[in-house]
Amino acid sequence: DQERYVAIQNIVVEMLAVATLDTVDALEPLRETVLTRVSPTAAGTAAVIDAEDRILLMRRSDNGLWNMPGGVLEVGESPADGAVRETLEETGVHCRPIALVGVYDSNVWDIGKPQQIYKFTFLCQPTGEPNSVASHAHESLEVGWFKRDELPVDLYVGHVQRVADAFDMKAGNRAKAHFDVE
Repeated sequence: DQERYVAIQNIVVEMLAVATLDTVDALEPLRETVLTRVSPTAAGTAAVIDAEDRILLMRRSDNGLWNMPGGVLEVGESPADGAVRETLEETGVHCRPIALVGVYDSNVWDIGKPQQIYKFTFLCQPTGEPNSVASHAHESLEVGWFKRDELPVDLYVGHVQRVADAFDMKAGNRAKAHFDVE
């Protein structure tokens, strides 16, 4: 991502030079001021819990670990809409968000990841019948429903707290959304 951002900076400086009839060298100081801010990525995650108090999890193809469905938001997409879209794409399950469980900073919960991601996690209800095939099924090795006391041992560490918070919210034991504070 850093290499791509530097490439984008180069393009911006060159385009600005053409537009302003200035030299690239004269515009170089903008690289350290206006063009320095690299923003964290935003992602939506769905904690889909059914009427039997089971949570929907998927085993990811890239790391073999169980996760809640979710992913990076598209431009113009709300976090809740992104969580719903990603759930359908990755698992074939339709759902609707009912509450914000929390906003989780990957710098706190996903130690060792190079990119900072703000993960908006929503408590969701499944709706309708699942599709037989998810459009991004290549991202999931398998999909399953799990009770709180029967979660897989290979649940991704970055999801452990979020899954617990979602079950607590569903049970009415959590009134406020989680956010990382020190």
